[in-house]
Amino acid sequence: MESALGLVETRSFPAIVGTADMMLKSAGVTLVGFEKIRSGYCTAIVRGGIADVRLAVQAGAETAEQFGQLVSTLVIPRPMPNLEVVLPINSRLSQLAQTQGYSRLSNHAIGLLETRGFPAMVGASDAMLKAADVELIAYETIGDALCTAIIRGTVANVAVAVEAGMYEAERIGDLHAVMVIPRPLDDLDQALPVAAAWLQQQPQPLTIPMPVLQLEQEKELVRLPELDQKLLDPEGPRR
Repeated sequence: MESALGLVETRSFPAIVGTADMMLKSAGVTLVGFEKIRSGYCTAIVRGGIADVRLAVQAGAETAEQFGQLVSTLVIPRPMPNLEVVLPINSRLSQLAQTQGYSRLSNHAIGLLETRGFPAMVGASDAMLKAADVELIAYETIGDALCTAIIRGTVANVAVAVEAGMYEAERIGDLHAVMVIPRPLDDLDQALPVAAAWLQQQPQPLTIPMPVLQLEQEKELVRLPELDQKLLDPEGPRR
């Protein structure tokens, strides 16, 4: 079967993730990855048979248009080998050649909330964590001051959390886009920064070199009298 590459570009990270999810679920294609070229431009790249790629790109374009974020699309039938080698997605292509991609549906949901400005994203993340049982996995920046917080949890919890985050982001600054993806395909999970961040969060054994441990035991506590009153009473001495 002759292969093809398909590309859909948007100006929002949640929009491109939602677009990629629709592309994967509409045709037999594999998600190669995302390319972010700053100024908010993001491209989802898929690979598969020519007919499947055309169908996926069409579905992706329609989805991106619904979000009001479509920039451009491209289908490359029978790409030359050198094209795939030169593109920065070549390491992901090598992995796909060995694993043949992923297709299993995950039993969780992914939530993405994008703001223009970092404080609004941080405040929205705090609101989402306090509103429902979700985990903040990572955040993504794509230029043009756009920042996206990425959470995961059950579908219901992610939906509640994203709603709370929207209100907080609008209160603080500029809410740009939101997306809730129920039961994402493993292929989508692997392409997001979620997977790497999830592994990094796993607890690692703590080892302390013996000389450092001995040094810590020999240290004595040093009191700073001038700070004691402030620590005990942040408002200062009472009259």
